[in-house]
Amino acid sequence: MLGTTTGVRVLGEHDLSAVQRLVDRDPLVNLFVDHRLATTRMQPRWLGGEIWGYFDGGELVSACHVAANFVPVEATPDAIDAFTRRARRTGRLSSSIVGPATEVGALWERLEPHWGPARSLRLNQPFLQIAGPPRIAPDPRVRPVLLDEVDVLYPACVAMFTEEVGESPELPGRHSYRARVTQLVTRGWSYAIIEDGEVLFKAEVGSATARGCQVQGVWVAPEHRGRGLAARGMAGVVELARREVAPVVTLYVNDYNVAARAAYARAGFVQTSTFASVLM
Repeated sequence: MLGTTTGVRVLGEHDLSAVQRLVDRDPLVNLFVDHRLATTRMQPRWLGGEIWGYFDGGELVSACHVAANFVPVEATPDAIDAFTRRARRTGRLSSSIVGPATEVGALWERLEPHWGPARSLRLNQPFLQIAGPPRIAPDPRVRPVLLDEVDVLYPACVAMFTEEVGESPELPGRHSYRARVTQLVTRGWSYAIIEDGEVLFKAEVGSATARGCQVQGVWVAPEHRGRGLAARGMAGVVELARREVAPVVTLYVNDYNVAARAAYARAGFVQTSTFASVLM
């Protein structure tokens, strides 16, 4: 369906095929939004927000996922200007801006006076992927977490989130975090090494399509760090995820996390793009 000749409007279910064509230009970089399209079919009751489209000459050229995560898709400079004008009018609806570094940086430059200050700026996050077997032998103890192990897994998830984000996921208003952890376990997307009731290593698939999946929440118990567990654990995640979820595994990592980047490189991940995140 054609929109206005030039400008932004909220997209609906009838725009699904046009948005899908945008996502398909780079289905791994746009994997999060691709996953959202597949799981919600852009139905408002499932989307939990909106998808904005920028039209030029009646053609959809860019989009932006606007919910808890503000995520640009193939955003041109004109689209970024248009999205930020609309975002200033609507007010901040998201807790983060995430996506390709150039697009996120341009969005934040325009939105900071209205939405800022940021709680954390992460403007250089290598985007990594692996499309084949891991480079090193996987740790054979890595396996999907069982549903009756959620109580064992959950404290590790809280510790990871707190360490990564800088605040607890259990703050008032975040009652859904345990439900999210349970949801990923139920899907078979949560992997861990658990011994004697203790989580030594864990990681989850947060988003997935038929073409790829994105790993998040990678964590090693502090007392087990520095022993190569992260690299071997990630090799195990790659092996299982490629077999059970999608053929390509992706993730993005903070540039300053030297230990994590080294572990991912050992496992066989290579950088193909650069992401950025603004946490508010």
